[in-house]
Amino acid sequence: MSSGGSNPCGALKTQWPELVGQTIEKAKEIICADRPDLDVVALPVGTIIPQIVVPNRVILWVNTVADIPRIG
Repeated sequence: MSSGGSNPCGALKTQWPELVGQTIEKAKEIICADRPDLDVVALPVGTIIPQIVVPNRVILWVNTVADIPRIG
């Protein structure tokens, strides 16, 4: 399990600042390893989502094209 930073001993991790700059795949892998009870979702920055708190959802906001867009 990744270190919890300022989390008290035994507390469940609620944020992952160490993942800033990582790939979406790596971030999902680490978050799911730390908290398999969570649903990790990648969304483009600016996506409109309902203002409803989903207690088991983590949103990874993506703002760059990760690969060459191509037909086929």
